[in-house]
Amino acid sequence: MQRNTSSSNSKNNSARVIIACRDLPKAEAAASEIRTATGNNKVTVRKLDLASLASVRECAKKIKAEVKKLDILINNAGIMMCPPLKTEDGFEMQLGVNHLGHFLLTNLLLDIIKSSAPARIVNVSSLAHDFNNAKMFWDDINLEKNYDPVAAYGQSKLANVLFTVELAKRLKGTQVTANSLHPGTIETELTRHTQKAMSLPWRIFFRIMCSPIGNFFRKTAVQGAQTTIHLAVSEELKNTTGQYYSECVPAKTNKQYVNSENARRLWEMSAEMVGLDKKVD
Repeated sequence: MQRNTSSSNSKNNSARVIIACRDLPKAEAAASEIRTATGNNKVTVRKLDLASLASVRECAKKIKAEVKKLDILINNAGIMMCPPLKTEDGFEMQLGVNHLGHFLLTNLLLDIIKSSAPARIVNVSSLAHDFNNAKMFWDDINLEKNYDPVAAYGQSKLANVLFTVELAKRLKGTQVTANSLHPGTIETELTRHTQKAMSLPWRIFFRIMCSPIGNFFRKTAVQGAQTTIHLAVSEELKNTTGQYYSECVPAKTNKQYVNSENARRLWEMSAEMVGLDKKVD
C-alpha cells in the first residue's frame, strides 16, 4: 500500500517524495516503478527501521538536512500479530514499530513540518483499534506478563488513534493537521504473521477473507491507499484535524479508550519511553 500511496502523491511532477523504508532494495524497486509510472524523478529512498530509535533519529536527521519543506508526512509502516519479539530498544515489537517509531519520527520532524504550514500528518491505524476488546495495557505496556499478538496489535493501532488526537490538540493554531484512518482489509505483506497468531474462529474468518469469496470484501493495495491519499491531499479536508476516517469519510472510534485523557497519558508515556521532551516546541 505504501507504494501506491507514494505513487499517487508523486503524480505532481514538482513534488518531491521520500520513501523511508527498512528494506532498501524493495524500496528502491518501488521508487523506480513510481518514477517510470509518473515521470517524477524526484522520488528518493531513505533507510528507516522503526524497530530502532537510533535509525529513526538518523533518518529524521538526514531528511532535515536534505529538504527545507515537508508538506505531508504519512506514517504508514507496520507489523501485524507477530510472535513475541522486542525492538532494538527493548519494546514490544508491534508497539515499537507501529507507534513508538512513528511517534519519535513525527516529533523529530515537527519543526520543519510546522515551518511548511499549511501541512498535514496522516497516521495509518486500523479498525483493529476497536475490535476484540482492544485496550491500552497501561500497567504492562510491553505485554511482558501475558503476551497476546492480537491484543498487542490492537493496542498499537489504538495508540495510533490516541497519538493523532493529542498531536492535533498540540498543533492547534499551527495550520498543521493530524488525522488517522482505517485503510480497509488489504492483502499485503503486513498479514504474514496473522494466521499463526489467531484463535481458531479468527483463523477461519481470515482464510475466508483470503479465498475467492473474500474478493468481494478485500481491497487491493491501490484501493486501500485511497483514504490515506484523501486525508493527505483533499482540499475539503484542509481544516480537518484530530479525526479518524474509513472509506474516505469520518468513522467511529473506540468509545471506551479514545478520549483526551488517554491521549495525553499515552503521549507522556511515549515521550518518556523514546527519550523525548513531552512538549511540542
